[in-house]
Amino acid sequence: MEIRRDQYLKQLIERKNNGMVKIVTGIRRCGKSYLLFKLFKNHLLESGVEKEHIIEIALDGIESEELRNPKVCYSFIKNQIKNNEEYYVMIDEVQFMPRFEEVLNSLLRIENLDIYVTGSNSKFLSSDIVTEFRGRGDEVRIYPLTFAEFFSVYEGDYDDAWNDYMTYGGLPMIANFLTEKQKSDYLKNIFENVYMKDVIERNGVQSKDEIGILVDILASVVGAPTNPTKIANTFDTERHMTYTNKTISKHIDYLAEAFLISKANRYDIKGRKYIGANLKYYFTDIGLRNARLNFRQQEPTHIMENIVYNELISRGLNVDVGIVEIHEKDSVGKSIRKQLEVDFVVNKGNQRYYIQVAYDMSSEEKQNQEFNSIRHIADSFKKIIIVNGSVKPWRNEEGFVIMGMKYFLLHSDSLEY
Repeated sequence: MEIRRDQYLKQLIERKNNGMVKIVTGIRRCGKSYLLFKLFKNHLLESGVEKEHIIEIALDGIESEELRNPKVCYSFIKNQIKNNEEYYVMIDEVQFMPRFEEVLNSLLRIENLDIYVTGSNSKFLSSDIVTEFRGRGDEVRIYPLTFAEFFSVYEGDYDDAWNDYMTYGGLPMIANFLTEKQKSDYLKNIFENVYMKDVIERNGVQSKDEIGILVDILASVVGAPTNPTKIANTFDTERHMTYTNKTISKHIDYLAEAFLISKANRYDIKGRKYIGANLKYYFTDIGLRNARLNFRQQEPTHIMENIVYNELISRGLNVDVGIVEIHEKDSVGKSIRKQLEVDFVVNKGNQRYYIQVAYDMSSEEKQNQEFNSIRHIADSFKKIIIVNGSVKPWRNEEGFVIMGMKYFLLHSDSLEY
């Protein structure tokens, strides 16, 4: 079964022989190696590149243990180059090699060598390393399967596929499993033995229990604003554990650097400024989030919101959480200030979209609840409400676009309706 990752393959092809290191990043097991070593390699072979001119190194495998030594790796690659024709080197999980930036800089000096690497930790895109590359690193960020990619290889109808995706997410391996037990066991196993192990070992985390509970809390509050102080208070009152704000912030950064979670900033739409407190956190793969909670807390509203966020990010859009401040009269006529939330403020160049995600809009009360915040936005940018199900897009009398989740996910240009 071949899963097409056309948007990422296109990005690699466009960057071919551009004199830069192509850095394919993303959470582990999201398909970086498949993209590079199968799809892109096939493209090279079909383009007439000889097999001997493609050098493949997987640094996370035991067979490549010696090549984790920077000098050994550099010599190995250099010795593969036999003539002046173009060669392509692909290094998987480059962060396993110490001083890899020095190796890559040295390889850049070989004129007939085109370099591609993958990495599962954003630290190696830090400002220090970008400086090391002197602006010669070119990132291609990839994500777990979008629903459209998942559905393209799914044996079943939309409803079954959607229920599966909401529960088990879009890590490519999930598409190969037939039973629910296989899927849930796989997700639980890799969360603990790949992702958490990687975060703990890479960063020398001593408080293993605390970071484990932190992940549980973040999984529980998907779609809800929170901050390290709130989390520290939860540890204190519910767990009777001391876990400082500073340590919590640091550990959240570790999880984000491993691409496990994403942080969404809150943006004051009327004031046109970012609000520092109370970020929202979303899981890069909803199946991993669900597995962490042992498939409890399956609130469809929050899961839908997380999936919409991931879809928007995978389309290369800039996504924030919106805040609209209004003034209302209370029961005694006193003016009170109130903050309403817009699920997502999405920016693409000079275009902007305001998006609400609504699982249930069956009653007038529910509709008013979803429409209330965007009614208070005075500008003329498009306002979209994404609802559960297969509703075809339509505009209501206020000019809001209402579309079903199915249309939104299966049409890459759905925001342009």
